[in-house]
Amino acid sequence: MSRAQARAHGTRPPRRPNALLVMSPNTLRTQFGDAELDRLRALATVGDPVMVDELTSAKSMSRLGDVEVLITSWGCPPLDDEALQAAPRLRAVFHAAGSVRGLVLPPAFDRGILVTNAAGVNAEPVALYTVAAVLWAFKKAPFLAQDARRFRDDHAYLDRWGKLSGHARTVVIVGFSRIGRSVVSKLRMLHDGPLLVVDPYADPAEVTAAGAELVDLAAALPRAEVLSLHAPALPETRHMIGEAELAALPPHATLINTARGSLVDTAALERACVSGRLDAILDVTDPEPLPAISPLYDLPNVLITPHVAGSMGSETRSMANAALSELERYGAGLPPLSPISLEDLAVQA
Repeated sequence: MSRAQARAHGTRPPRRPNALLVMSPNTLRTQFGDAELDRLRALATVGDPVMVDELTSAKSMSRLGDVEVLITSWGCPPLDDEALQAAPRLRAVFHAAGSVRGLVLPPAFDRGILVTNAAGVNAEPVALYTVAAVLWAFKKAPFLAQDARRFRDDHAYLDRWGKLSGHARTVVIVGFSRIGRSVVSKLRMLHDGPLLVVDPYADPAEVTAAGAELVDLAAALPRAEVLSLHAPALPETRHMIGEAELAALPPHATLINTARGSLVDTAALERACVSGRLDAILDVTDPEPLPAISPLYDLPNVLITPHVAGSMGSETRSMANAALSELERYGAGLPPLSPISLEDLAVQA
């Protein structure tokens, strides 16, 4: 809302809080083009420098002393006690990326600093990647493409991949997160088979309304022709898919992981895929990247991509603009769209 619009509506004109970008130089170049920087200057007072990538130098500490708002992204160091002490006027952190875990620490929440992130915006490209992976998994397309290079004019290899059909196949979504919800919504429009959701925190009515069925992991695994992971990386979710869980999947099931590598026991997955019993599409691994000696690299039934499902390149401009929209609302005295609390970090990525 402009100042003229504010006067016309009888509301106070928006403030222009002092703001600082904190991120790596490469992130700045990728996320903030001329349009984004112009929008920042229209919404906030920016000093010199506009951006820093550390919070310990005299230059950065001086800027922190005046700052009311930080806009952070990849490459921002943790907001520790020293940084907070140098920023007595700090009231808000708008993160132009996904998780703030490890970046915004408990003391910031204890001080009542408003924290938001752009995870909701980042959910869309991950959901699109996942849906594409699910549809390809029905036909085993990534794996058949590798066979085609090897066998060329002999299509006899088709018989070794099980059913090559998308009709009535069962897809299990682990984690009814923003991404999980989006995947369910998109698949429900494209797919006629059962969609099962595993999430102990999900509202059964919401899952049903989305066109899926809420079940527990033990009940879901034997039915999972495609298993797609969307849970956060928490101590209790580490290796939630291990030897026993992989053994419970039906033969020729495809595991898709676009969430966090730590959700899967890599050694157990290697054994399952080496045996040929299971297939995998992995955008994340544990560790990341995998060691060069991992057998997963060379298996015809495994597709590995280098963590590209989320926002990449110009896609990240949407996340920058989400943070700027939070800044605009803050200056206008409006509530944030995507606030994050300390309690949220206990169950979110």
